[in-house]
Amino acid sequence: MKRHSTALRIMVLLAEDDTWRHKPLYSEVVRRARAAGLAGASVFRGIEGFGASALVHTSRLLSLSEDLPIVVVIVDSEEKVRAFLPHLDEILTEAVVLVDPVEFVRYQAES
Repeated sequence: MKRHSTALRIMVLLAEDDTWRHKPLYSEVVRRARAAGLAGASVFRGIEGFGASALVHTSRLLSLSEDLPIVVVIVDSEEKVRAFLPHLDEILTEAVVLVDPVEFVRYQAES
């Protein structure tokens, strides 16, 4: 069975070395998303990128960086996403957060 619905997607763009109380910041974002009851969150580690500093961070061998780009992706209903955004305000100091509408398609085995 396949269900379609509309949702909002949050993409939190961070650096691997960003921390919250001595722990990875991306872990705190995921923890708060779970505590808020959101449908799910995934963390992706980039292989190359740059931000406001214009310094390129890359995983290429000759210019190895331990501070690679990190993206946390969260998708849920507009109501839940909007309610969650203030939780990010409490922990983000330097980050970019994208919020955009998406079509949510869920495949589920019929019972």
